[in-house]
Amino acid sequence: MRGTPTGRQLRLGGELRKMRERAGLTSTQAAELLGIKQNQVSNIEAGRHGVSPDRLRGIARHYDCSDKALVDALASMTPDRKRGWWEEYRELLPSTLLDLAELEHHAQSLRSTTTARIPGMLQTREYALEIFRQAVIELAPPDIEHRLSFRIKRQAVLFREHPTPYAAIIHEAALRMKVGGPTVARQQLQHLLDMSERDHVTLRAITFDVGAYPGSGQSIYYAHGPVPQLDTVQLDQSHGSAFLDAEAQLHKYRTLFERIERVALSPDKTRELIHNVMREL
Repeated sequence: MRGTPTGRQLRLGGELRKMRERAGLTSTQAAELLGIKQNQVSNIEAGRHGVSPDRLRGIARHYDCSDKALVDALASMTPDRKRGWWEEYRELLPSTLLDLAELEHHAQSLRSTTTARIPGMLQTREYALEIFRQAVIELAPPDIEHRLSFRIKRQAVLFREHPTPYAAIIHEAALRMKVGGPTVARQQLQHLLDMSERDHVTLRAITFDVGAYPGSGQSIYYAHGPVPQLDTVQLDQSHGSAFLDAEAQLHKYRTLFERIERVALSPDKTRELIHNVMREL
């Protein structure tokens, strides 16, 4: 039995619950079918009890799930004895941040849209430091250092041997905001240009001329799973991160991203805009 399940463990359990419900089974009926106790079914679905890949495939067969791609993807999510680097921060940072790092580590691809800030995955150390210094609830220097090192380590998915494809749509307001002063802002813009040259990074901007557009004012982070059913949306809220994975929610945000992309500049035009902003600093 686990203590506090990670976000990935909770998601696996939640998907098994959805699978059971689609089969029209109560937890009691599922327990009888699987030959286990009802509380074991509840613990598996709550992420408190792990299952092996073979056990998961057996559960899927009993639930008459014929979606092989989904079952294979869920089997790949079964417990791994290796601890992720984010576990070093378990007692130092909110668990939602650790869940975010775990989500990014396993994502097939990532995309984001922001209005007032450069996305965390593309922030320089100096830019991120200034963001943390301006937190609504003032952070102590050690807490700032923990968050800063954690943010930089998260970016490793963009630099590993097989980097995760990443697409960002950034509003012109974020590009022009002089976070940390002109020098830090210029270094940040140069970093965006450097990252945009990488094959797996796509950078697009939305200009002031566009005016209002779908999702304006909202920062959205979308992580693609191995199958669409396992995608996840992460939203920053005043009380912390919110993770969304209901089918209707995923459809909503996929559609929203498609509409935002229609009004964004091309990657080449985006680089031109960044160069112009740098010249004006």
